[in-house]
Amino acid sequence: MVTKFIIFDGYVEGITNILDIFETQLQPDYQPESFNNGIDRMLAILNTSGTTGKPKAVTISSSRKIFDPYRYLCQNDVQYAATPLNWVSGLVALITSGVYGTLRIISKEAFSATSFLTLCGEYKITWTVVATPYIAMIANSKEVNAKQLSSLKYILYAGDRSLTGTLQKMQSYLQCEGILHQVYGMTELGCGATYNFGSQSKLSSVGLIQRNIRMRIVSESGQALGPNERGEIHCHLGQHWGGYFGNALARSEVQDSDGWIHTGDLGYFDDDNYLYIVGRKSEFLRFAMEMYYPREIEEVIAQMPEISEVCVFGIWNEIDGDAAAASVVAKAGCQLTANQVLEFVAENISENYKQLHAGVQIVSNLAKNLNGKVNRQAVKEEFLKATGQI
Repeated sequence: MVTKFIIFDGYVEGITNILDIFETQLQPDYQPESFNNGIDRMLAILNTSGTTGKPKAVTISSSRKIFDPYRYLCQNDVQYAATPLNWVSGLVALITSGVYGTLRIISKEAFSATSFLTLCGEYKITWTVVATPYIAMIANSKEVNAKQLSSLKYILYAGDRSLTGTLQKMQSYLQCEGILHQVYGMTELGCGATYNFGSQSKLSSVGLIQRNIRMRIVSESGQALGPNERGEIHCHLGQHWGGYFGNALARSEVQDSDGWIHTGDLGYFDDDNYLYIVGRKSEFLRFAMEMYYPREIEEVIAQMPEISEVCVFGIWNEIDGDAAAASVVAKAGCQLTANQVLEFVAENISENYKQLHAGVQIVSNLAKNLNGKVNRQAVKEEFLKATGQI
């Protein structure tokens, strides 16, 4: 099979640019190619963000679920996606702009509140999809005003949670309620599983389940749970999923024999069937849109000769996500300061998102579970209390 490459930006000799295709005139007798397998045919391959383990190549099937929730779009709409094409949201923007004939704005400039506000003012954007931290960046910008955002009819945001106060502040700049739409999903689903269409009484919820998608909350023992009971969120698309490209083992770890995809997210449904996300089963953390493991930082700190024990955890904020913090126990007789730990990490870890942005605390001991293992959540709670954050 010959693979044909098409690039979206720039020119490479021998490679087709997307603009070349747009400028090609269709012949009068043109007929679209007929494909086998219908909705089970592979449409795209996207990379995961890492929340289900190491990043993998996710196959996306040809399904109406990708564009059907956006049937409200029309040729008068102007779309802008502040997410890359290898994210589901970027793919959704690409497909919906083609299906519904909208004008799509593509910017080479990295996202900032200033650039977004400028684009809205210049192109009168009506529909946009952004990462959740961008909502806080816009709402807290000194430049934001209602006039700049007056053209917006739909703001979709996904990827993390946001503070209710921030959403209310963002709402104050919008022309009416129902413009802010929170979306919950994952790359493996290839679409949004739940949407919150601006319910003012449930701003902290990720919304209601979409059509033709099933969800359930499951306990650690595998039992289905009822309303207001917390457990892992499982999703069922009701159609074939091709899994991870070239990685059948990874698929078997995420999707069970009945077709349920285990998201790794913990949550619950309230009595009105609104879904709430409360955390992750795994210990993966995300800072500035980059994934990291606490253990990666712990292993570096543990190399300090003065260190007896160390526990790293994330302190969440709505701009950056989970900023790393550390509680450390010094060896008997050793003098150790927080600055020494900060400097050691800075010298031995080059990545900014793995730095201890949330600080260091020197403690006499770390909270343990009954099995003797460090209780990361309990250590985190002690850190928050000591620093006056709870």
